Amino acid sequence: MTDRIVLQGVSARGNHGVLDVEKRDGQTFLVDVTMVCDLAPAGRTDALGATVNYAEVADDVVARITGPSFDLIERLAEVIADDVLRYDLVESVEVVVHKPEAPVGHPFTDVQVCVERRNAAHVVIALGTNLGDRGQTLTDAVAALTALPGLTVTSVSDIVATDPVGGPEQPEYLNAVVTARSLLHPRDLLVELHRIESLHGRTREIRWGARTLDLDLVQYGLPGGHREVVSDDPQLTLPHPRAHERAFVLVPWLDADPRATLRVSEGRDGIRPVADLLADLDRSGVRPGPRWEQQ
Repeated sequence: MTDRIVLQGVSARGNHGVLDVEKRDGQTFLVDVTMVCDLAPAGRTDALGATVNYAEVADDVVARITGPSFDLIERLAEVIADDVLRYDLVESVEVVVHKPEAPVGHPFTDVQVCVERRNAAHVVIALGTNLGDRGQTLTDAVAALTALPGLTVTSVSDIVATDPVGGPEQPEYLNAVVTARSLLHPRDLLVELHRIESLHGRTREIRWGARTLDLDLVQYGLPGGHREVVSDDPQLTLPHPRAHERAFVLVPWLDADPRATLRVSEGRDGIRPVADLLADLDRSGVRPGPRWEQQ
């Protein structure tokens, strides 16, 4: 595909850098975004909905530049690419971050970091454990997901501690949510999730019973997007039929992706922001858990 939308020179001041002075005083950053997408439908219909709104992309870029500080512009480029790939029409993106005021210590005109990322289905995976060394189990599970070919982890939530919901009496859970982009078919991804569970001794003898590791595929594809998979197959029910009722899923999910949405019924009206769903739930059984770096 050769169709492209190019947004060049989006500029704002940010506080990204390793040095204290960079974080304190800030500097100007410029960002170029090249989006590869099929523009034929927009060319035929003259409809904004058939293309990518580059004004919204520019807003996202400025929000990242002016937002929380990163040490590396490599990380800034990565999160901007992730934001752009939320637009399902974008097949791939190139992001160039310019840092013309970088403290290089020698005469120069510009420092650039360029990343290219391919789009894929956006997936949401919920993690839970209440047996064994729970913190280490979650850490190992995230590492296994990160190493899985065909899966690119884009965000990991903070850990939350939660009261058990349903099932027999059992210990407190630790839960987290991972968002990722998947080139794997949903059934193949589910097989890999079950394989990782098995490596941690997971058994399925008691419904909603205690477990060493639970990896649930909550959602495959952005709701309403052309990669979304909706299935009522008992072996692969998508989206997860009870996710909208579970604060222990929605709280960490919202932490991992503040813009997350979930399909709760058919049609466009059946897509709800996770923040709105969570507002209707009792979160008293969900508490901050241990920090990842302490595991």
